[in-house]
Amino acid sequence: MYNNLNCYFKGYLFLFILINGAGIMGKKLCPKIILEGTRLTFKTDIAFALNEHPRIVGPRKYRYHSPLISAEWCAFTNIPWGRGLINFLPEEENLAMETYATWAKLFELQKYYSWIVDRFHLSTMMYQKMKYNKDYNFDWLECKLCDLGFRLVFCYRSKESFVEARKERLKISGNPKQYDDLDLFVKEQEIMANLVANSKLNKITIDISDNNINKVVEDIADWLEVSGGLYAK
Repeated sequence: MYNNLNCYFKGYLFLFILINGAGIMGKKLCPKIILEGTRLTFKTDIAFALNEHPRIVGPRKYRYHSPLISAEWCAFTNIPWGRGLINFLPEEENLAMETYATWAKLFELQKYYSWIVDRFHLSTMMYQKMKYNKDYNFDWLECKLCDLGFRLVFCYRSKESFVEARKERLKISGNPKQYDDLDLFVKEQEIMANLVANSKLNKITIDISDNNINKVVEDIADWLEVSGGLYAK
């Protein structure tokens, strides 16, 4: 009789651990965030802050590698501020599309990983439209991103606030000439706003006009929490 009860107890204990263990695994934080916007909207600063925020990636007692990537990397040329996934030449189109397909495949293979992306396909669409009047259709990519639970954060600022943002950026920039024409950024932002509006991704627009990165990060965390964006689909 005792042996039977002992077996039953062990069986129930195993079932309890299994069920609760599954619940714990289901709470694994693996947000997938794409930050879009023109230059001087502090996307990179926001990306780094998100990638170290306990509400986004969990508490950290020590630093470790985190997945923070960008289409802004100038990986197609062996020079600083060269060409890459956003500003590629027309003859580099196949290279760019293959790169996007590779990123999409990597996301699919590691779908239970957190990803924070500092500029992606909308930046490509914006640049290529303005530079070459070429319209790219990324519906195939957005379908994959939606299935994986990627969320889109559009970083926006008022026209007047670009001046102060430039002053702050010039303190640290290694390429200050790129910030001479603020009217260009305003135009880019208008085009980006339309692209965001037409995107299939679950999205939010964040106003960074006051340069308050801490507030922006908390707002994004709130949105991800209430919309279910912190965990895998």
